[in-house]
Amino acid sequence: MNYFSSDFKLGILGGGQLGKMLLTETRKFDIQTYVLDPSDEAPCKIGSNKFFKGSLMDFDTVYNFGKQVDVLTFEIELVNIEALEKLESEGIKVYPSPKTLRLIQNKGTQKDFYTTHNIPTAAYKRFENVAGLKQAVADNEITLPFVWKSTEGGYDGNGVKVIRNTDSFNNLPDVQCIAETMIPFKNELAVIVTRTPSGEIKTYPVVEMEFHPEANQVEYVICPARIDDAVADNARAIALKVSEHFNHVGLLAVEMFQTEDDQILVNEVAPRPHNSGHYSIEASYTSQFEQHLRAILDLPLGNTDSKVAGIMVNLVGEEGYSGSVVYENIEKILGQDGVTPHIYGKKETRPFRKMGHVTIVNQDIAEARRVAQEVKNTIRVIC
Repeated sequence: MNYFSSDFKLGILGGGQLGKMLLTETRKFDIQTYVLDPSDEAPCKIGSNKFFKGSLMDFDTVYNFGKQVDVLTFEIELVNIEALEKLESEGIKVYPSPKTLRLIQNKGTQKDFYTTHNIPTAAYKRFENVAGLKQAVADNEITLPFVWKSTEGGYDGNGVKVIRNTDSFNNLPDVQCIAETMIPFKNELAVIVTRTPSGEIKTYPVVEMEFHPEANQVEYVICPARIDDAVADNARAIALKVSEHFNHVGLLAVEMFQTEDDQILVNEVAPRPHNSGHYSIEASYTSQFEQHLRAILDLPLGNTDSKVAGIMVNLVGEEGYSGSVVYENIEKILGQDGVTPHIYGKKETRPFRKMGHVTIVNQDIAEARRVAQEVKNTIRVIC
């Protein structure tokens, strides 16, 4: 099939920043794109060939949108799976597949999948509601502290809470959840695996993630991860095993813990471009967004090696600010060598909302990390 400067249409469910960065690659290759998103102010609106406003969870909306395109992908997992299944049964190529998404969309099902396939992960128990969880704690079936996770709907740190005592149960939503054993770990790591319909597979280098302690969001992504080669090799091998069992098409970001004794445990996965791969736009031979496009169109995969060390700094709304966004001191970081800001196009800021990111590249990873801290302390997302 001719994808370039042709009548071929790629559909993207979700019009957020991930879709916006994917559109940079489709425009580079002159591939037509249709985007569906519930917001008139979606970042993708200005970059797609056609933009449709509508719910990603409504069956008819997703189905009717999908019937207009040749290949359908998504930048967010919260979409109507039944509509994707019907589209796939009628010959529309959907990547990653609804089958893959169904396994991943529910965190309890996802954890069961790891157990079934002997993929190392933290011990856990599933509960239908908070009452069942509280009873298990009262019966000493679960030891405090532990990590509570909503099985559905969690995103960007939402739907996750550390339960340290009985007071921590206050304000928990009464939804299906899992209680996960807290893991003493050295590092949180991630590996992105790419797979085409023809079966070509490539992995990106292991990255290290540093999280904001309050928002439970990634603050820094560091590539390459500052870990021993043996640990990195094991992390990539486990990520490949996860990818093999999901048998996905496109990108699969595998988030992992490196324990105190250097074991690797899978935390969770995302079947799409991911925050842990943003550094690749400037630092890699092939960005994760171009790679996802190559994969879902069954084109040869690009080189995943890094040209230079890269660190990504998330730009999130500062606490205490909600309103029309201002990027204070952005001109100062623009004056620094190897520093590239990406602004996502969201007009309104609020505390901890992802508004953009900055990539820092340098031959020296230690120097890149120093500059990243300087950038973090300089730019402010306020209103």
